[in-house]
Amino acid sequence: MQQTQKIWLEKSYPPGVPFEIDADKYSSLSDMFNKYVDIYAERTAFINMGAEINYRDLEIQSKAFAAYLQDDLGLVKGDKFAIMVPNCLQYPIALFGALLAGLTVVNVNPLYTARELEHQLKDSGTKAMLIIENFASTLEKVIDNTSVEHVILTSLGDRLGTVKGALVNCVVKYVKKMVPAFKLSNTIRFNKVVSQGMLKTYTPVELCGEDLAFLQYTGGTTGVSKGAMLTHRNMIANLLQAKAAIKPLMEDGKELVVTALPLYHIFALTANCLTFLTLGGTNLLITNPRDMPGFVKELAKYRFTAITGVNTLFNGLLNTPGFKDLDFSALKMSLGGGMAVQRSVGEAWERVTGTRLLEGYGLTECAPLVTLCPYDQKSYSGNIGLPASSTDIRIIKDDGSDAEIGEPGEMWVKGPQVMKGYYQREEDTAEILKEGWLATGDVAFMDDNGFFKIVDRKKDMIIVSGFNVYPNEIEEVVMMHEGVLEVAAIGIDHDATGEAVKIFVVLKDKNLTEKDLIKHCRANLTSYKVPKYVEFRDDLPKTNVGKILRRELR
Repeated sequence: MQQTQKIWLEKSYPPGVPFEIDADKYSSLSDMFNKYVDIYAERTAFINMGAEINYRDLEIQSKAFAAYLQDDLGLVKGDKFAIMVPNCLQYPIALFGALLAGLTVVNVNPLYTARELEHQLKDSGTKAMLIIENFASTLEKVIDNTSVEHVILTSLGDRLGTVKGALVNCVVKYVKKMVPAFKLSNTIRFNKVVSQGMLKTYTPVELCGEDLAFLQYTGGTTGVSKGAMLTHRNMIANLLQAKAAIKPLMEDGKELVVTALPLYHIFALTANCLTFLTLGGTNLLITNPRDMPGFVKELAKYRFTAITGVNTLFNGLLNTPGFKDLDFSALKMSLGGGMAVQRSVGEAWERVTGTRLLEGYGLTECAPLVTLCPYDQKSYSGNIGLPASSTDIRIIKDDGSDAEIGEPGEMWVKGPQVMKGYYQREEDTAEILKEGWLATGDVAFMDDNGFFKIVDRKKDMIIVSGFNVYPNEIEEVVMMHEGVLEVAAIGIDHDATGEAVKIFVVLKDKNLTEKDLIKHCRANLTSYKVPKYVEFRDDLPKTNVGKILRRELR
C-alpha cells in the first residue's frame, strides 16, 4: 500500500465530506470561540441538572473568569491551569476562561488518587487550578509537593441558581456526606471569581496556532502518564475534521448532544464541547452517568439529536429499564469511540434507537479523531471507518515495509491533528513520532475500499503456541451469548502453550456455567483461541470513561 494512494477518497468518501480541511481557519480556539458565541448568542450552549447557560452568558462569564485569572492571580500566556471537575456548568466557563487568558489547560480526572494527581500537577508545572470540593482532600495531601499557588474551589450546585444550588450543595455535603474534610490555604470560591471578574476588564491575548492549548495526559496504559502537547491548531484541525464528517447530518443551531463522557476526556472535549460549539449546538451535561436510572430519567426530558459514548455506556443504557421506551425520533447520530464497540451492542443499539452506531477511532495524541465510519453507513459495520479529512494512514509491517491491502500491521497516522510531542519527554516523543508520522501501537488493516479495522493493541495480543490471538475477537464472541453482560479477555502464562486465554465475565443470566460458555466459544472460535480459564465477577475494572482495564485484570 502506498501511503500517497488514499484509496478511501476515490472509493468510499461520502457525499458532502471534504477531502481536506483548513487547519488555519481560526488563529486560535479563542478566535473561534469569539466568533460562534456572537453568532449563536441566544442559543442554549450547555444544560446541567435543569440549569441552562446560553452562548452570550457563556461569553460574559468566561471573560469574567479570564479577567480574574489575569488580574488577581497574575497568570500570563503559557501558564498551566488545571481543571479537576466533573461535567457541570463550571467546566465550560473555566475552560474557555483559561483559553481566553492564553493559558494552557491541564485536564485532570477528579477520581485520581493522590499519587496520580501529584504526578500530573508536578509534571505539567501547574500554577493554578479549579477543583470540585468533593476531591479537595486529595489535593491537600500533595499540594505542597507541586507548583500550584492558587486554588479555585467549587461545589456541585454552584451554577444551578440560588435556591436549587444551595439545596444541591447541602444534600451533597451533609446528607450524602460526599465532601471529606480538607484544609487548603489560598483558595477562592468559583462564584466569587466570576462575580469579581465581572468588575474587571478582560485583556485579549494574542495567540497563534502553534501555542499550546492543552497538556492532555494519556491514560498511562503504557507506563507513566505523559502530557500530550496539543496546540490550538491541533485542536482546531480536529474539531473541523469531526465537523466535516458529521456536518451532512447536522443543522446549525438545532442540535442537542448528550454529553455523558467527561469533558476532561479528549473524546468528549473535542467531539462534544468544541465541535458542537461551532454548530451552535446544546451540550446536555450528565454529571454522573454511572447512575444509569438517573441518566435515563434525564434523557426522557429532552429531544436529543446526538449522543457520544463508549461500548460500556451504550451497553449499560440498553440494559437499564426505561431506556427502550424513550423517544428516539429526533436522534440522528450515535458515535462510539474510546474502545471497540462490540457487534452485539452495536446491533442492539440500532434495533432499539433506530439509528446506526458510528464507530470512530482516535487517541489522545491525535486530539483524538483519526477515523470515523461514514455518516451514511446503513448498519453497524464493525470497522473504524475512513480516515478523517486531511488525514493519511499507513499500515507498517514488523520489517518496516508498508503492508498490502488486507494485511495487518501497526497503524501510523499523519495529519494536522497530530500532537507536537510529549511535554518534556524527548525520548518518548522520538519513540512515537517518526518524521511527522505517529506510530499508534495499534494493529490494523485496510480493505479494498479504504476502510480500516483494528485488530488489537500490539501489547494486548496473546500468543498461544506461536499463534496471535486478539482479545477483541474473543470478547466479541463471548458477548454474542445472551447471558453475558460484560467480558474481558487476557493472556496468562501457560506451560504447554506459552500463553493461554482467560476471560473475566459479568453475567446477565446467573444460571450460565463455565461449561456453557466454553461450548459457545468452541462453536465460534478455532481451538487455540478458545478460553482455557473462565472467572465470573460482579464487575470489571474500568477507566473513568468506562473502558475496561485489561492491564488491571492481568
